[in-house]
Amino acid sequence: MRQGSLVERSLGEAPVPGYMSLPSRHGITTASLLRGSARNFARGKSSAIAKTEIEGRVRIGVSGLFGDEQGDLGLHGGPDKAIHHYPRDHYEAWRAELQDVTSSAQALDELLRVPGAFGENLSTLGMTEANTCVGDRWRLGTALIEVSQARQPCWKLNERFGVADMARRVQDSGRTGWYYRVREEGHAEAGDRMSLVDRPHPDWPLARLLHTLYIDCLDRASLEGMAALEELSMSWRTLARQRLERGSTESWADRLLGDHV
Repeated sequence: MRQGSLVERSLGEAPVPGYMSLPSRHGITTASLLRGSARNFARGKSSAIAKTEIEGRVRIGVSGLFGDEQGDLGLHGGPDKAIHHYPRDHYEAWRAELQDVTSSAQALDELLRVPGAFGENLSTLGMTEANTCVGDRWRLGTALIEVSQARQPCWKLNERFGVADMARRVQDSGRTGWYYRVREEGHAEAGDRMSLVDRPHPDWPLARLLHTLYIDCLDRASLEGMAALEELSMSWRTLARQRLERGSTESWADRLLGDHV
């Protein structure tokens, strides 16, 4: 078995080397599965960031949850970003941080009252960037999904929250959420328990990946390690190689601010 490999079992049922901040011994329960339709959004762009909860079982294919759409297929969706997971754990921190910076506290409260504020397809309690690693494989219902990369927040979060620098806040906080690719198609529904099948890179939690990407941006050892992660999406591995070759960090302005630059 590879390092971190497991016979399928839920987190916490037995001690497992390499885990950080283990969730409860009761494992991880899928709180919500969500999907959305692409609609006119802002600045002449389309988006499906507004997700709503799915009742009953839903098919999970290589493109994600059946019926889920993306507004810009050039930047969103695809095999390496089939399912977006955002921890419900972060919602209270955002509510506290944003209550004094938005013009509408009521709108903010309504947005953060239910899952889907960040455009996520999967909502849970107990999993965060600190205890989720690159390449983690999870059994979700009958599907098998694999962590492919963290999320790179974009300007659409600014518009959705009515906070001019929301995307930058998400990036700086490390509370970005992450994506999965689908290794085995299947079905799932809210209330299904997620079981960890394999952890090939226990030394690469997403928090470390985000630190390399956004804080210690030109650390050669970390970039070399990042570029060598086979389970990491190719776009992120390429980004690491480009930084190594150029000795500089790419601009984030267009992604974080969009048409404002």
